[in-house]
Amino acid sequence: MWWMLPAFAAPDLLLLHGDVWTMDPERPRAAAIAVEDGAIVALGDDLRALAGPETRVVDLGGRVVLPGFVDAHLHPVEGGLELAGCPLFDATDREALLTTLAGCEGRGWLEGTGWALPIFPPAGPTRQELDAVTGDRPALLWAADGHSAWVNTAALRRAGVDADTPDPPGGRIERAADGSPSGTLREAAMDLVAAHLPAPSAASLDAGLARAVALANRHGITSVLEACADPAGLGAWLRAERRGLTLRATVALCTDEARGPEQVAALRRLRARATGPLVRVDTAKIFADGVLEARTAAMLQPYTDAPPAELAVPEERLVALVRALAAAGFGVHVHAIGDRAVRATLDAMAAARADGAQTPLSVAHLEVVDPADRPRFRALDVAAVFQPLWAWPDEYVRDLTWPGLDPSLHQALYPIGSVLRAGAVVGFGSDWSVSSLVPLEGVEVAVTRRGPDGGEALGPEEAIGLDEALRAYTAGAAQAIGRQDEAGVLAVGRPADLVVLTSDPRVGRGSDVAATLFGGRVVWSDGSVVGIGGR
Repeated sequence: MWWMLPAFAAPDLLLLHGDVWTMDPERPRAAAIAVEDGAIVALGDDLRALAGPETRVVDLGGRVVLPGFVDAHLHPVEGGLELAGCPLFDATDREALLTTLAGCEGRGWLEGTGWALPIFPPAGPTRQELDAVTGDRPALLWAADGHSAWVNTAALRRAGVDADTPDPPGGRIERAADGSPSGTLREAAMDLVAAHLPAPSAASLDAGLARAVALANRHGITSVLEACADPAGLGAWLRAERRGLTLRATVALCTDEARGPEQVAALRRLRARATGPLVRVDTAKIFADGVLEARTAAMLQPYTDAPPAELAVPEERLVALVRALAAAGFGVHVHAIGDRAVRATLDAMAAARADGAQTPLSVAHLEVVDPADRPRFRALDVAAVFQPLWAWPDEYVRDLTWPGLDPSLHQALYPIGSVLRAGAVVGFGSDWSVSSLVPLEGVEVAVTRRGPDGGEALGPEEAIGLDEALRAYTAGAAQAIGRQDEAGVLAVGRPADLVVLTSDPRVGRGSDVAATLFGGRVVWSDGSVVGIGGR
């Protein structure tokens, strides 16, 4: 059986003898794909008769082919910059972390990313520990989750932060017994020091984004949502498109949680800068709360070991901002981790839908979702964007999250299965560089609810099937970011963005990406598929 465009010349590329999972519910499987001018022109069981003298024919040898993965929430510009900085992700204890820091060279500020919160007590690391390896060089080190920072005495001095500095709205300065800053900053308090960092150059932003795009292609990703871009980050995306970009990007512009609808006019001016087909600047990002491990997520039930956290945006302002953004034609993408933040976000989105808004609305992270709110995603046409790689009982869950929650919530974290069964559109994202960029790693956790070494499962009733998990990293994520017209599904007439796997993901573990094609062009390959070519 064939499905093809009514008329076309001989295709540029024929992929034969594959196991093609299209993610199209009407035509879910095929064995061959024909590509011309970057688009799929035919799908079928055997398309050899379409080959012309110039057609490149590739025998896939039964390999699984999927739509290119869609990451519905990550930070490519920021993550790409971090790759060239002082990465701390691999340090598993204090000694390793301090040793890594001592080896980070450079002049001026020391900026690093990726230290793990579980290494330190709940109050976080101290400035004295950092002073011992940095001396008088000011240092600001972002935690892996991006919601805490570790600073030394020199950095605090540069920023003028001392015992008399009040906690800013939406932030907390951890303090020693005498009231002086201990060296750990939470949420908006990080900005007190970060505001004094030198701004990255355009060249460094461009190089960072190029590194991130190459890494994404390596792991089969061909479409993304940039989860929070400031004007400088947006500039990097627009320059990348002019140079030649190998993925499709929906850019979510950062909003200022301290302001309301009055900021929409400026966001519209930024949106007008986008003119190309690959980078869409049609979404805005809002932070509704913080994170559970730092006790800054807004919860319906009180924490067992900390005072309650407030919403990052009060309900009335949140409603007004979401309504104004949607009325201006923006998609709205909201960070909400605690169940109170999720409910407030859905309330705001309900108001926008009541206004007649048709733009894509999505909520990211969703660590705790009250059962009463799970059906609302479908009812309001709001996409649920989970980070599946987080849905197992690692040290963040066991050591930092569970101690602050009522035990009734311990197994209810990341309710992917419940939200999916309630009929919602579910998309997956990595939140890279907070966690691994690799979609297949997230798919495995979504199916098993266990870590890479097995062990205890987290809320096993929230596990989903392999087909459902792959759909969430393709068609579901594409719908969540508003690119369902061109990404997430292999169908005639759509761009030939696809990934070839090394092995069948239904058979054991260890499947990887053998090749990634973007618009029919190979943008990464391990060389194992004859005719595809090397990297």
